[in-house]
Amino acid sequence: MTSLVRHITIDCADAYGLAGFWAEVLGTRLSDDDAPGDPEVLVESPGAALLLIQVPEPKSTKNRLHLDIQPQDRTRDEEVERLLGLGATLVADHRRPNGRGWATLADPEGNELCVECGAAERAALTGTRLPVTADDVTTAVRLAVDALRESPVADWDVPAGSLEWTCWETAEHLSDDLFSYAAQLGPRRPALDANVPYRWGPDREGGPWNAVFADRSAGPAGLLQTLEASGALLASMVRTASPELRSYHSYGVSDPEGFAAMGIVETLVHMHDLAASLEIGWNPPAGLCDRVLARLFPDAPKDDDRWAVLRWATGRGELSGHPRVTSWKWHGAPLDGTGPA
Repeated sequence: MTSLVRHITIDCADAYGLAGFWAEVLGTRLSDDDAPGDPEVLVESPGAALLLIQVPEPKSTKNRLHLDIQPQDRTRDEEVERLLGLGATLVADHRRPNGRGWATLADPEGNELCVECGAAERAALTGTRLPVTADDVTTAVRLAVDALRESPVADWDVPAGSLEWTCWETAEHLSDDLFSYAAQLGPRRPALDANVPYRWGPDREGGPWNAVFADRSAGPAGLLQTLEASGALLASMVRTASPELRSYHSYGVSDPEGFAAMGIVETLVHMHDLAASLEIGWNPPAGLCDRVLARLFPDAPKDDDRWAVLRWATGRGELSGHPRVTSWKWHGAPLDGTGPA
């Protein structure tokens, strides 16, 4: 049995006031149970929450424990300026132009924190590939589900784009894709020559071969629940599986990052199939497209429109100056060459 970090606790003179600063830093909010003057205030955030506790003693020496902040949607320098604007002060500057190093700040009561480059900025500065993560799976599936919920079309039995499958079957198959990739990461000793032996089969002749099917009586809302649940399963497996794990895929034995990228590509591309028929807009984030292209299609063109390149790589569109792809295959094996190909 293991233990988890429940809270990171910070002693302070004004719990509610300092909690407000940290809520702004983390882009989150205070617990609904807390109010000005409370001696303990909780800052809710993914992972371990921050608990601010009011104490009578002033801060007298450097903290033996501090937080390292890594911005997700801005540069390190932009984040430093933002935090200074919120009331932090600069203690020491250890930043390097190549993305290494950090800036040490202090919160309004003098508690130290460090600001580092985010993963995307560091990858850009060093010329390395930004990995595909479990959070990317969650993002792709949430964007898909949110878009599908906005569809004004009641009949999901119309064909999905150029596919022979209906919109219902395509969304159901996407749910099955995500489920099956999660399942491949489940066994302690995954097979390297075969899928986990669920029984796959079509619901009708010419339909997709699935292991899991949605209950028709639940309607589109229920279908989207299965899609969301399968996406959560894959994200959870990618997050908890050892990076050294290898498991079978028909395009090559893959690692957890590869299965994450496969699930994202299935989501983005099948949403392209569904979008026109269900009368919804679909233009996924360029960064997400770029990360899965780098992982699964490392030889794809470097054109600026990454979504157009991903559609081209999967046979869903034309790309100026490049022949149309009629039979596509992704690179499932780890790019570092570890494990069997």
